[in-house]
Amino acid sequence: MSGPMSLEPGGVEHETLTIRLADRRRPRRRPGWALADDTTLTIRLPRQGPDEAAVSELAAELADRIGPAVHPYEVAAFLEAEGLSAAVIKERYGHPNLFSLAAALYERVPRTFPEPPSQPDVWRPDTVRCLLRGVLFALPGLAYLLTAPLWNPGGHAPALIVAGLVSWAWGQALGHRAHLRMATGRHEAARTLLTGAPLGAVVATAAAALPAGGGPVTLVAAAQSAYLAAAGVLLVLARERLLLAALSPLIAGAAVLPWWEPGPLLRAGLPALALTATLAVTGRVLWTAFAVDAVPGATRPRLLPSLPYGLFGLAAGVLVLLEGREEPYAVIVLTVSMGPAEWLLYRYRGLSVAALRAVATPAGFLLRSAGVLGLCLLAYLLPLLPAALLTGADPAALLLLAAALWTALLLQAFGAAWPPALICLAAAGTAGTITLLRLPPGDPALPLSCAAAALCLSACALRVLGRPAPHA
Repeated sequence: MSGPMSLEPGGVEHETLTIRLADRRRPRRRPGWALADDTTLTIRLPRQGPDEAAVSELAAELADRIGPAVHPYEVAAFLEAEGLSAAVIKERYGHPNLFSLAAALYERVPRTFPEPPSQPDVWRPDTVRCLLRGVLFALPGLAYLLTAPLWNPGGHAPALIVAGLVSWAWGQALGHRAHLRMATGRHEAARTLLTGAPLGAVVATAAAALPAGGGPVTLVAAAQSAYLAAAGVLLVLARERLLLAALSPLIAGAAVLPWWEPGPLLRAGLPALALTATLAVTGRVLWTAFAVDAVPGATRPRLLPSLPYGLFGLAAGVLVLLEGREEPYAVIVLTVSMGPAEWLLYRYRGLSVAALRAVATPAGFLLRSAGVLGLCLLAYLLPLLPAALLTGADPAALLLLAAALWTALLLQAFGAAWPPALICLAAAGTAGTITLLRLPPGDPALPLSCAAAALCLSACALRVLGRPAPHA
C-alpha cells in the first residue's frame, strides 16, 4: 500500500486501491504517445528488440522537436519532460531505457536548424541626430568668421589653438568618464560633468595664457574654453537641439554677412550672446539632471580608463591642426563629416550583429567582418572625395586622415582605447616633428603618417573586432 484508504461505507475501497496525492492541483496532461496503451492490467509477451514501426511513427510525430537537437541527450531530456515512463518505453517501443529510445529517434530524424526569429536592430542610428551633431561640431566656427576683423589671426591664433587642443583632449576624457557614470545614473553623470567641465575650461585657459602672455586674447581663449566645456556637457547629455537653439545668434549673424555689415558691436555681441545662451542652457540641463535621485552606494570609476580617450583627443587635434595649416577648408569638411561618421559607427555595429547571425564559423565571420569594415570605410570616404576637390584640398591627405580617425573611433566604441591612442599619438608626433623641424620628406609627412596609422588601425580593428565575442 502506498497511500491512505477511505474507510467510510460505500467508499472507493470497494472498487480499487486509490493513491491520494498531497498536491491536488490538476496535473499537466501528457501527450498520447507518452501514455500507456490501456488503463487496465495487460499481460504482454516479451518483445525481441525494438518496435521499429512504433519508433518511426514517434519520430515522424516529433520531427519538429527532434530536428533542432544537437545531441541525443537533448532528445532524452525532452522525452522525460513530456512524462514518457520507463514502462511505456519498454512495452510500446521495445527499448531498454530512455537513452536508447532517444538515440534511435535522433538517428531517424535529419538535423534541421531553423533560423532564429528576426529581431529589431538595436543599433539602428538616429539619422537626424547624427547629422545634427555634425553640424553642431562646425557651427562654432561662425564665431571666428564674425569676429575676424576684431582680432589678429597671426598673433592671437597660437593661444586659441593651444586652448582648443587642451579643451579637445579634456573633453574626450571627460565625455568617456561621464558615459561611465551614466551607466550608474543620470545624477552621477551630471555630477561628473559639473565638476570636470569647469575644471577643463580653467586648465585650457591657463594653457592659453602662456603663448598669449596674459593679454586680452586670454579672455577670448577663456570664452572659447567655456563654450567647448558647456557644449560638451550638452552633447553628452543628448541635448543637441538646445545647443542648436543657443547658437542661433551665430547663425543669424553669419547669414546676413554677405549683404550687410553688422559693425563691431554686433560682431562681438552675437558670439557673446551665443556663449551666454549656451552656458544658461547647460546650467538648466545640469539642474534637471541633478533632480534625479542619486543611486545609493554608487562607486566612482577609476581615472586611468579615461586617459587614452584624452590622449586620442590630443593626437586627433594635432593631426587636424597640421591638415588645417595647408588646407583650412578641409578641416571644415572633416568636422562636418563627424556626424555621418557617428552614423556609420552605429551601422557597423548593426551589420556586425547581422553577420554574426548569418555565418556559422569563426573564419566566415572574420571575412564578413572585413567586408563590413571595408563597406563602412568606403561609405564614409567616398563623399569626402568630391568635397575635397570642391574646396581645393589634397584628396589623399584628407581621405587618409579621415580613415585613420574613423577607424580609431570605431575601436574606441568597442572599448579598445589604448591602441588607437598610441597609434594616433605616434602619427601626430611624427608628422608634427617633421613639420616643426622642417625635416624630409616635408609636406608628404602628414599623409604618410596618416596612411601608416590607418593601416595599423585597420589591422587592429580586424584583430579585435573580427571575432564574434565583441558583438555578442
